[in-house]
Amino acid sequence: MRRIVSEKKLLCMLLVLTLLLPFFTTGCGLEKTDDRKLKDLSYTILEEKDIPQEFLTVIEEKKENIFKLTYTDQENLYIAIGYGVQETGGYSISVNQCYLTKNAIYFDTTLIGPSKGEKVNEVKSYPYLVIKTKYLEKSVVFE
Repeated sequence: MRRIVSEKKLLCMLLVLTLLLPFFTTGCGLEKTDDRKLKDLSYTILEEKDIPQEFLTVIEEKKENIFKLTYTDQENLYIAIGYGVQETGGYSISVNQCYLTKNAIYFDTTLIGPSKGEKVNEVKSYPYLVIKTKYLEKSVVFE
């Protein structure tokens, strides 16, 4: 008799926990993301010599692989994307969008390979792009 009661209690507790589990796991994710564009952000594409040295060092360490990085000096926000090692030269990166929403900055780029028939250096390359924009206290979403 005692065993039946404790099994019933155990089943009841498991049922309650199962019903309450979704509330505990979604507590931090209640903020809705609003990805509607408020405005395009103005930005400058930087040459290597204009990238802050501390940020450039991190980029150099990560350039072998795909990377998505941000850096700030409290006045400017630097956004970098790298496409890892490529077998030849002749690659470029286009910025498709860089815009502000209520919750974040959205940044979208495309890697453009060499054209057919284009003469390219037969040496590995590490295409990456760094932009600079005004510092905003927003997270960056890479698309």
